[in-house]
Amino acid sequence: MRIIQRTRKLLMLSILAMAAIAFCLNACTHPPYVLPDSRRTNDPEICFERDILPIFVSNCAMSNCHSQSSAEKGYVLDNYQNIMRKGIVPGNYAASKIYQSVAGGGGSWEDDEKMPKGLAPLNATQLDLLRRWIAAGAVDYGACTVACDSSNYTYSGAIAPLMQRYCVGCHNSAGAAGGSFTDYASVKASVDAGKLLGNIAHTAGFLPMPPTSLQLSSCEVTQVRQWIAAGAPNN
Repeated sequence: MRIIQRTRKLLMLSILAMAAIAFCLNACTHPPYVLPDSRRTNDPEICFERDILPIFVSNCAMSNCHSQSSAEKGYVLDNYQNIMRKGIVPGNYAASKIYQSVAGGGGSWEDDEKMPKGLAPLNATQLDLLRRWIAAGAVDYGACTVACDSSNYTYSGAIAPLMQRYCVGCHNSAGAAGGSFTDYASVKASVDAGKLLGNIAHTAGFLPMPPTSLQLSSCEVTQVRQWIAAGAPNN
């Protein structure tokens, strides 16, 4: 009789243990780990300074969000060291809160965690760059080559991409501080006001733009200067 009772007790404990394990497996879900991709085949080399930092500067490091002065929720996203302090898990974009907040989080994030707040969502190209950068280890390799041809200074071929890269994140509507840089008319208005070149060249007496350590290269500034000298045409 004792053997039977002991057997029943062990059987009951086993059932309870299996039920507890099943509950944990169902309740405790974790983002899948994504191994760093060291092969980098079929992908252009991603450079943090050239490809990733402008995304953060233009969409996140504003004065009322994740700049040095505001540091919303403890995040400062204006340079590599600050970006890596919180919210990035190298090699695992699924576990990186920064990526999930801008990618939508698969419905797991609250509305106040979805970023950029008050701005247009990141586009597919920007999200893909962030995902690939994190999956490859979220590394900053230092200075990198910026594809810039100073002889190309058309609006469509050079100026509009520069505005999209460095400015539109903040200047995405007429109501934004400093106005909108989303189309030709708005960019031309800044030229006519005598502000654009001085701002992006960080000339003394002008408000430096972007308002962080990130700055347009000398070649890019030359493109804007030559476009303005040519009459800032919509070409």
